[in-house]
Amino acid sequence: VQLQASGGGLVQAGGSLRLSCAASGRTFSSYATGWFRQAPGKEREFVAAISRSAGSTYYADSVKGRFTVSRDVAKNTVYLQMNSLKPEDTAVYHCAVGQGFSWPVGTSESDFGSWGRGTQVTVSS
Repeated sequence: VQLQASGGGLVQAGGSLRLSCAASGRTFSSYATGWFRQAPGKEREFVAAISRSAGSTYYADSVKGRFTVSRDVAKNTVYLQMNSLKPEDTAVYHCAVGQGFSWPVGTSESDFGSWGRGTQVTVSS
């Protein structure tokens, strides 16, 4: 499966953005999907994940209550709705699929694969 993240941009603090993770390949819906982000000079960190059935989700504490992950199986797409954005949310956001079929997948980079090209999110103060 190949993934492509999109929807990033420049937004003021308090604003919203919706990221999309589009997948090619019919097996995308067979895997959990995760979002990670990497700020300049920092390691990539886990943001959110959604199960293959879209029935379960989990989030990093730093985004809980502000971000919502969802998926449209018919469109082979996973979304990340980001509200109440803060300057510290500035990063390149990537999506990836969970390794294997367990749930929850985990929060480490090694728990995910098939990393797509990221999309830049910049939040100004």
